[in-house]
Amino acid sequence: MMTKDNQIKKIDYNNLRTTDWLPTSVKEMKALGWDSVDVVLFSGDAYVDHPSFGAAVIGRTLQAAGYKVAIVPQPNWQDDLRDFKKFGAPRLFFGISPGAMDSMVNHYTANRRRRSDDAYTPDARHGMRPDYPSIVYSRILRQLYPDVPIIAGGIEASLRRLSHYDYWQDRLRPSLIVDAPVDMISYGMGEKTVLEIAGRLERGESISDMTDVRQTVVLLPKSAMPRHDEENIVLASYEQCLKDKKRQSENFKHIEQQSNSMSGGVTLWQATGDKVVKVNPMYPAMTQGEIDASFDLPYTRLPHPRYKGKRIPAYEMIRHSVNLHRGCFGGCAFCTISAHQGKFIASRSAQSVLREAQQVTEMPDFKGYISDLGGPSANMYAMGGRDKSICAKCLRPSCLHPSPCRNLNSDHRPLLDIYRQVDALPGVKKSFIGSGVRYDLTMRRTGEAAIDKAADLYNEELVRNHVSGRLKVAPEHTSDTVLNIMRKPSFELFHKFKRVFDDINKRCGLRQQIIPYFISSHPGCTELDMAELAVETKALDFHLEQVQDFTPTPMTVATEIYYSGYHPYTGERVFTARSQQEKLAQRKYFFWYDRTYRPDITNSLRKLHRQDLIDKLFNRNLSPNRLK
Repeated sequence: MMTKDNQIKKIDYNNLRTTDWLPTSVKEMKALGWDSVDVVLFSGDAYVDHPSFGAAVIGRTLQAAGYKVAIVPQPNWQDDLRDFKKFGAPRLFFGISPGAMDSMVNHYTANRRRRSDDAYTPDARHGMRPDYPSIVYSRILRQLYPDVPIIAGGIEASLRRLSHYDYWQDRLRPSLIVDAPVDMISYGMGEKTVLEIAGRLERGESISDMTDVRQTVVLLPKSAMPRHDEENIVLASYEQCLKDKKRQSENFKHIEQQSNSMSGGVTLWQATGDKVVKVNPMYPAMTQGEIDASFDLPYTRLPHPRYKGKRIPAYEMIRHSVNLHRGCFGGCAFCTISAHQGKFIASRSAQSVLREAQQVTEMPDFKGYISDLGGPSANMYAMGGRDKSICAKCLRPSCLHPSPCRNLNSDHRPLLDIYRQVDALPGVKKSFIGSGVRYDLTMRRTGEAAIDKAADLYNEELVRNHVSGRLKVAPEHTSDTVLNIMRKPSFELFHKFKRVFDDINKRCGLRQQIIPYFISSHPGCTELDMAELAVETKALDFHLEQVQDFTPTPMTVATEIYYSGYHPYTGERVFTARSQQEKLAQRKYFFWYDRTYRPDITNSLRKLHRQDLIDKLFNRNLSPNRLK
């Protein structure tokens, strides 16, 4: 797909061959002229040859380095295991990429109810992957091929690399490497890691001797554990954490800080039984050249032909989108992005972005509209610390909370340039921003005229040209107490942003809506907080749609508080709604406008002695501007 002048060759979508994808069957392997493969990747997702799908990224990365790679998407683990046997033993290793989502989040709701669909499966069919595929797949492979190295990667392994609370089983589990018979976990974004592993195996090194690869987790004899020093942090053991939840909470502070260290941090150690889990430091964030190289690999950007036109919902969402960067420095307490990608932003060059956007315009179903020019956060492109020596010493999990770092360069001009260059491409009628916009960046006042003017211009450009009728933002709550635990800005900033949004709409003759996201039952949130949220959002004339109950996922501050009852950074106790009754008591306030909820809400507020809130929610004689 790539030519010597670094331009993406036009794809003839009407004449694509199966060999344009990585092989998923022996027949496809033979069509490439191969008799065997070097690496077999097992994926919990359907195989979509797109840079948003992990197995495709790792497969293309290895292919570009000269390795023969096959992918087995969504293998059947309940029959005669033919999917696990069809390629035989690879020359180097098996890789497990369980999916773009943690399998338990994919399978279950916040109420632990089984979901009826799977967005990463053809026709959204459920039941195509097991719970904990990293464990299930690796146990099968270890039984069939006891001597072949097995490497687990992806979100599931990354977020479960040390002892973690599993909400769906309601228990503390050890590192995934204890439960899954894998030789190594590759955590975080895996391109650099997998190339080092493959290269060292290629040179004849034993997998058991590879205990120092950056961004990996290995299981060693307990005798290998060093003393706590400047280069090693010895965490409380799994058994200690089982006995004392506060020890688990204290562990997490170290884990999060090292995940967000610019240099990659120090080595983490956690004893588990007679073994010790060793977590090697992360790689620094990718350079622009490195991230360009990953996104410029010869993806077809299409699902594999084996699916014969079946709809894959997750692909439909991103098929005409372009990702601009990796990483997020927001540090939200409930979010796993920084635990997996880190807080330091790795941004693509404008040339790389434009090459991919051009490729999107050549897709046969493209109608002129790019669905998203975004990233983990829509507007962090090319941002970071001015003085890198300050960043090198910093262990703050967020560059924005409790207040924006004074060293942070939040200049929106490079991003505005990208928007304008993409919109100028032939065939592009409009580009939208579907990723979440951080309005605490666009509303930030730095005192630097050029940067502050660019932030205002960004708001104007965003609202005028890049909103598809509804702009989604995530204030998450209205209570300052809850927002502080969430590591989010005061709701007053949302009010200011909404005034800007409304003003631009009025001046431009637009009738666009702003759609806020909110979370109930987050640690620190009480029923009264939710009642006040209902009153405040009613005053803004919102009937909330984008809402969710807090779901504890591994490797977040909020989950550690939910499990332990303590805040990892302060050691203080924090109230959290845990029972279904407590959760429903909070969630109902989202729907105050639904008459079926009115009697329950009224009774609850009477018990809380808050007749004033009942009046504000249900007294029709009160106008919206009096609700505050």
